[in-house]
Parts: sequence; C-alpha cells; structure tokens
Amino acid sequence: ARAPREKPKAEAAPKPRQAPTDEAQMAAAAALARLELKPKAKAPVSSQESIKNQVRKELMAEAAASEKGLPEEEQEEGAAAPSVSGVYFICPLTGDVVRKDKKEKHLREAIQAYSSVDPVAASIMEIHTFNKDREKVRVGVETMAKYLDNIYLHPEEEKYRKIKLQNKVFQERISCLEGTHRFFQAVGFETKTLPVPGQGKEAQGVPVEEDMLVRLEELRDAKEQLLSSEPLRARLDRQLRLFQPSAQAARFELPDDFYNLSADEIRREQRLRTEAVEKASMLRTRAMREKEEQREMRKYNYTLLRVRFPDGYILQGTFYARESVSVLYNFVREALRDDWLPFELLGPGGLKLTDENLAFNECGLVPSALLSLSWDAAVMADIEAAAEQQPRSPLRPELLARVQTL
Repeated sequence: ARAPREKPKAEAAPKPRQAPTDEAQMAAAAALARLELKPKAKAPVSSQESIKNQVRKELMAEAAASEKGLPEEEQEEGAAAPSVSGVYFICPLTGDVVRKDKKEKHLREAIQAYSSVDPVAASIMEIHTFNKDREKVRVGVETMAKYLDNIYLHPEEEKYRKIKLQNKVFQERISCLEGTHRFFQAVGFETKTLPVPGQGKEAQGVPVEEDMLVRLEELRDAKEQLLSSEPLRARLDRQLRLFQPSAQAARFELPDDFYNLSADEIRREQRLRTEAVEKASMLRTRAMREKEEQREMRKYNYTLLRVRFPDGYILQGTFYARESVSVLYNFVREALRDDWLPFELLGPGGLKLTDENLAFNECGLVPSALLSLSWDAAVMADIEAAAEQQPRSPLRPELLARVQTL
C-alpha cells in the first residue's frame, strides 16, 4: 500500500483569499431554501397511519409483538457496535424492523392482520407475494380477471356467476396459487355443492353471491387491483450508524447473514463450478480471470460499507451487494446537513468511484469495505470564506447527537 502523499507546505506569503463566487453564494441560498422546505416535504398520511396501527393491533393480539424491533444489544444506549448483529428489514405494512430469518413470517402475519382492514387487498398481496413463479402468477391473475370480466360484462348470465372448482383450467392456473380462493371469497363468491345436470352427481362450485351483482363497480376495481399489483417487499434496513474517529475503521466483524447463499445461488454456484472444470484446459485471458473473480464476489447477498469523512467521522450502512454505487452516494447525501455539497468517494487504495452505475460486487466492495470521502476543495474554501461563524460539521445534527464509539 502506498503511503499517503504529504500535503505541500504553505507558501511563506499566501495570497489573500478571494471573496465567495456568485455560484457558491447561489448554491448556499438554494440549500437554505431547501432546508426551510424540508419539514413540509412529506406530511403523514392519516389513513396509512391508521392502517399501520390497525395491523399492529392485530399482530399484538396474536402475540407477535415479541418478534418486533432490533435485538436488545442494539437498543442499548451508546452501545459499541464494531459491525452489525445481522441483516434487518422494514415491514411495509407495520413499519416494524425484523431480522432476515423472521421476514417472511412477519409479512404473513401482517397480511393476515390486514385482511380485517381490506380482505380483497390482503388476498391480492398474498397472491403476488408468496407465489414465487412470476409467470404462473401472471397467467393465474389474467385467468381470474377473465372470470370477473364475464360477470361484469354479463351480470344477467347465470352461467358466468359460478366457477367449477374441478375445471381443468381452474385447477392448473388458479387453484395451484396461494391466496386465490381467499380472493374469490373476498369479492363475494362462496363455496357450494351444485348438481351436475344429466349426471346425477355433485361437483364443487363457487357461485357469486346475489349482492355482488349490485356492486359490479367494486368487482371491476378488484380486477384492476389484481392485475396491477406487485409483490409486497420488505425494505432493507440500512441500519445507519455514525461512529467517532477510530483506528478500527477498517476492521469488520460480520454475522452469518452476510455470507448465507440462497437455494438459487447455490445452484448457480454449482453450475459455474461445472463450467470452470470444462474450461480448465483452455488458455484464459486476463479479462476471463477478472470475470471469474467478479463471479466469486456475487455469492454475497449483502455488504457492510463505511465512509470515512475528512474529519474522521465514520458513516456506516448495510446494502445489497448488487445495488449500484449511486445508492451509496445518495446514502451519504442524506446524511449531510447540506445535500448539495459536491464530493467524491474513494474506494480501497484511493480509486475514485466515478461510475455510479456499477454494482458494489463489481467494484469489489463486498462483503465489506471502508471508503473515504473527499470534498470539492474550491467549493469548501468558498463556503468557509462566506461563513461568519465557526465552521460547522457537514453532517446532520441529529446524527451527531447519537454518534457511537467503534
């Protein structure tokens, strides 16, 4: 590793500092205006809050509250955390933070609780979230939409108001999907035993209730919601931390969550190893070797990144290994008092991360890395010249108020 280049000594008679440029003054004014507007940016939506409160109440009634939140060791005030205790996600329905291995269970409980608020929406969430084969989901919901269209377009036709559960199309496209029966029940169908004309037998059918025929617009809305919905995804919790300057910044102690491979990734690794054996006798170029190194990096799902500021403070966050560098730049900007300040991020070895479209695993920034932040010297000089008071930290005050020791 190269020793850091020493700064040139100051001249004996430095030139007088110039007045702030017009550009710097305009940028500072714009930043102040943005700061004044920030509190008004996102007003709380009362309906969303009421939904979250209702879902939380349902979960608490089912004794699920014990699994919410961060571990006790992370909740302790001022606890020193050399890294993180795991990977965590934020439930979009409740806002609760849950550990990776509890994520799907919590989502299921939250959706189940949400069914008391909106049973149609809850069943649609279930269909799109817990059926992993997206092509089967697409075919299934399109077939379900045709059933609803037939009722909406021909409400007087009795044959469109019932569905034979033993129908081959229904079995192959719909019944195989989780949540579909709950959807039909939520929009007004009910299961009944119906006679089969001329056969003397009985078959399971799902005739639509009569009162649904006077609520055809609701049926159409349910169909549109079914077709347009996406899987309910828990958001990765960045677990933002700010640490005091420390010589331990480059030391990482990662939990197993950062190394676990999914079943799909294990299969992919096996396939890549098979391909590597087949190519073992081939001459490999440098580009081929580098490509194989990048493949090795892809076995990590997450990465823990730290950004060291010029004043020594260390900003830490958790990211997907396949997220782009631009996400890290935005993460740093959100931590700044003035998010318009220009800066560069330097990877290990001082390499500038100029291509923000590259993924972290493509840059070798997995499963952890320490980066450095560099300010634009000219802009910082102008800001310091324009400041009447003592220079202040560029980091947000609320972050500085809960800084920890690494």
